Amino acid sequence: MEIQDLTIREVNEITRLFGNNNSEFSQKNDIHARYTGKYVIVRSRNEGVNFGKVVQCDETGIVIKEARRLYYHKPAESNVSWYEGVSLTGLHSDSKISPSVKEKFICEDYSITICNEKAIESLKNHPSNES
Repeated sequence: MEIQDLTIREVNEITRLFGNNNSEFSQKNDIHARYTGKYVIVRSRNEGVNFGKVVQCDETGIVIKEARRLYYHKPAESNVSWYEGVSLTGLHSDSKISPSVKEKFICEDYSITICNEKAIESLKNHPSNES
């Protein structure tokens, strides 16, 4: 069989067989890939709560750039709480956050919370905690 002789139906069947929709591995990667390029808050067991832009992530860990650790975080608006509240409203002036580092790799279990534009600006521009 020559490739130019394939019908559209046959091409669609081949695509389904080898495409992203069938394999468990591809579906798992698609879940992680959707966060690449987004600004997020990452919560992990040993590394605490961090903010940054996702470079890469999978079940073994996450790499973020422009990373800042949130030592003490309080949402800008009091009607929301925890780091999820920070992802929605940004940081309160009482919050303590590290300076930005070029890149950080967190190699342990983690959770990701996507930040909205208001929170991204707040987290990027919040003054660093001076030791």
